[in-house]
Parts: sequence; C-alpha cells; structure tokens
Amino acid sequence: MRTVLKIFVALLSVSFSASAQQPTLKDSLLDQLTGNWVLQGTIAGRETTHDIESEWVLGHHYVQFHELSREKNAQGQAAYEAIVFIGWDEASSEYACLWLDTTGGGLSAQAIGHAKRSGDEIALLFKGKDGSSFHTKFAYSKSTDTWQWFMDDEEGGKRKPFARVKLTRK
Repeated sequence: MRTVLKIFVALLSVSFSASAQQPTLKDSLLDQLTGNWVLQGTIAGRETTHDIESEWVLGHHYVQFHELSREKNAQGQAAYEAIVFIGWDEASSEYACLWLDTTGGGLSAQAIGHAKRSGDEIALLFKGKDGSSFHTKFAYSKSTDTWQWFMDDEEGGKRKPFARVKLTRK
C-alpha cells in the first residue's frame, strides 16, 4: 500500500509541475530579432557602433539581447553594455521588457517597459516613478531584414529624441 501511495504522490507532483509550465512563446516578430547585429547611429547626440547578440532563452519564453558598445571607457571596457529581456505578458496581452544596463538605475520601474504589437513594430513605454517616460520603438523592415530603433525622452508631455539607430545583421 505504501508503494502505491508513493507512486501516486510522485505522479501527482509531476503532473502539477508540468501543468504549471507555460507553453513556449511563438512570436514571428521576436524571431526576427534573434541573431548577431551591428547597431549604428546616433545616441545622445554622438555617432556610435554597438554589437548585439540575441537569442531565445529560458525555455523559449524570452528573447535576450546582449549589447556592447565598441567605444571603450577609461578602464578599457565597453563604454555601454546592456542585457535586455523581451517576452509576452499573457495577462495584459502585451510585450514586457526588462532593460538592464551600465547607466544604473537598478530594478526601478523605469527598467520595465510594456508595449502592444502594432504590425512590425514594438513601441515600448518605460515609466519612471517621478512621472517621466522613456519611449523605445523597435521597427522591423522585412524587405531589408533590418531594425530601426527610435528612443525618446518625454518631459512635460513633449518628446525629445535620444537615439536613432539601425541594426543590420553581421
């Protein structure tokens, strides 16, 4: 009888853990973001070039990209580095993005952005606790297999361009 009980408990725990897992994310737009990229354009008024490697991670639930600037700081390290996760939030039917970078800020509200999909664009909105907003729009061009990124600060309801960059495959 104890053996039967142990088998039942084991099967029950396996069925609960299997049912708790979410199905993998299938998103044709995020699929296009994976790969190795060169980012070129203007950020904060300066011409720049960054390298980006992106892939599906954590059971195909998120696209992670790792961004490194080619420019170096005084210590010889990349002047800018970011690790970004983009996934789908089923509850709100929108993308969710966690953007962590060397500018600091920790895990504040401004590190997390949300966006509805609109065609081949993901327009993320990051809101700060101080009422500020930061807009990051990813726009994919199927014909050229490139991405445009538009980043804007928003203060007092007015947007101010921060970055205009293009991603091309390596």
